[in-house]
Amino acid sequence: MSQNIIDRFRLDGKTALVTGGAQGIGEAYCFALGEAGAKVAVVDINRTGAEETAHRLEAKGIAAIGLAADVTDPEAVSRMVKTVVDKWGFLTIGVNNAGIGVWQDALLQDYKEWKKILALNLDAVFLCAQSEAQEMVKKGYGKIINTASMSGHICNTPQNQCAYNASKAGVLHLTRSLAAEWAPKNIRVNSISPGYTKTALVDNLLETPEGKIMLPQWLAKIPMGRMGGTDDLQGGVVYLASPASDYMTGADLLIDGGYCCW
Repeated sequence: MSQNIIDRFRLDGKTALVTGGAQGIGEAYCFALGEAGAKVAVVDINRTGAEETAHRLEAKGIAAIGLAADVTDPEAVSRMVKTVVDKWGFLTIGVNNAGIGVWQDALLQDYKEWKKILALNLDAVFLCAQSEAQEMVKKGYGKIINTASMSGHICNTPQNQCAYNASKAGVLHLTRSLAAEWAPKNIRVNSISPGYTKTALVDNLLETPEGKIMLPQWLAKIPMGRMGGTDDLQGGVVYLASPASDYMTGADLLIDGGYCCW
């Protein structure tokens, strides 16, 4: 091998964009990729949040920009990718992470809410991956990483969330489909499926009466006995973005503390 194994995890000279990058899991991904050497475009519907995260990356010596984009809008997605390419010349890594989750009984599921969840969690992943790949083929190399969920593998309980589960199952098979189609173009497409992960949004849900009932039930089903932190996902995204995973495509990294082992 021409490089030692630690060097093969480095992302020096690479450029990355992360959707939903202003907070939570996306923010953790931005810092992980930047600390590994990549230039990072922080993309979020919240421009202020994206720019603030980019400034914190820059304070650590990481080249970064903050961008606002509605990733359910094909034109906005195209502008997002073009801005990154105009800034740095090419795009190496696309992390399609923006998403939303809602607890709602299927019998009461509002159709507009269903479409909103599918649009952001699944349609937007396709739109972003398509636009990213259109640039990556020009350089003959690229890494696309989609955020799925353990909820795409199982119907986790006690919460009812059929729209979320269906959208994340769709991400898993979309990832495999794109991986197979784009492998000859030297573009790898993989996904990460987080389990229950502590973020500000999840913490807020757990403060509700419903959330306080659910938390003990979640923990009882996690063999490791705790929720994950966003830092527990950082190694996975760096691996999938790096040359260390160049022979891996169409795969899903399930990072759930063992929840799906039962």
